[in-house]
Amino acid sequence: MHLKEGFKLHQLGNESIVVAEGDASLDYTSIISLNETGAYIWRNIIGKEFDAESITKLLIDEYDVDEATASDDAYAFVESLLEAELVNE
Repeated sequence: MHLKEGFKLHQLGNESIVVAEGDASLDYTSIISLNETGAYIWRNIIGKEFDAESITKLLIDEYDVDEATASDDAYAFVESLLEAELVNE
């Protein structure tokens, strides 16, 4: 899967948000707020194919976290992206 075109990550002070820009803004009116880890994942998957396993690896490489926790978090993040309709499969 990959992130849909037209969604950009912006930093507003200490907050990271994803907003639809261009044609994507015609169909998508929500703003998604990401924590530091979510923003890290977003920056590392933009323009790339990814799945929960590749996100798990990103989390393990960046944070002091065990594989089970990283995997649970990665699957939850992917599920959030799917629910928000931010990915193409």
